[in-house]
Amino acid sequence: MTTVATVPEETDSPYALSHLDALESEGVHIFREVAGEFERPVILFSGGKDSIVMLHLALKAFAPAAIPFSLLHVDTGHNFPEVIEYRDRVVAEHGLRLHVASVQEYIDAGKLRERPDGTRNPLQTVPLTEKIQSERFDAVFGGGRRDEEKARAKERVFSLRDEFSQWDPRRQRPELWNLYNGRHAPGEHVRVFPLSNWTELDVWQYIAREKIELPQIYFAHEREVFQRSGMWLTAGDWGGPKDDETVEKRLVRYRTVGDMSCTGAVDSDAITLEAVIREIAASRLTERGATRADDKLSEAAMEDRKREGYF
Repeated sequence: MTTVATVPEETDSPYALSHLDALESEGVHIFREVAGEFERPVILFSGGKDSIVMLHLALKAFAPAAIPFSLLHVDTGHNFPEVIEYRDRVVAEHGLRLHVASVQEYIDAGKLRERPDGTRNPLQTVPLTEKIQSERFDAVFGGGRRDEEKARAKERVFSLRDEFSQWDPRRQRPELWNLYNGRHAPGEHVRVFPLSNWTELDVWQYIAREKIELPQIYFAHEREVFQRSGMWLTAGDWGGPKDDETVEKRLVRYRTVGDMSCTGAVDSDAITLEAVIREIAASRLTERGATRADDKLSEAAMEDRKREGYF
């Protein structure tokens, strides 16, 4: 009788990395790679869960030394107060330098004009790209993930932007064997996405494993909201609610955070990380597809904005 040798499953090996360990290792590698290749990197940090995980990876990548990057937030002026409070507290706690590109300042200066629908998310592009140019950032970390949206699924981990911060999908570079090409001409820069291969569920499981603090807006709480275009929006000075929109108090939470005018809450009673993870595991909609009105403007809304310089 012939015995056929079998290769043990990866999980049988005492040296195999878990799924989350592999994602963490990849993220740490990307941060260190950028530190070695670029002169003036910056991390986009809004106080949202993806940027929080990204900052956590950066802290791990360079511990016990300080992070060799500053942070950048494009402030729409219509942010959730809980998230801005969290952002400022984290910056102070770790002694980080925060650059803020203010949409409101551009509106006040007449460089941008308010949209009829009140949303300022599409207005972030000009402040973002001009801040990158004025500070001469040559690598910009973003928390985009491929599972969020079709245009983001097209991006490489290192995504080249031209001298106008525009994205051309035809200039994508191969990234075989996790080899990243950061070469760029003067005036160009590279957008870097350490969480590209993560899913929303991965992010939440990692947050639970690492015991990472989040703004309480991500957990179920009572909030006064009104319904518009099938989403529960928070009232604010951005233009909501209208006369025919009724405000009511509901138990909700946010799956993603952004401009208050286009980020919807979801009905939820998940007040713990474990409950949130169960909820996400059962969902068949991405957080952007379910709660971001700016992505519902057209099938190509995100890709159009990315071509102009948006993340």
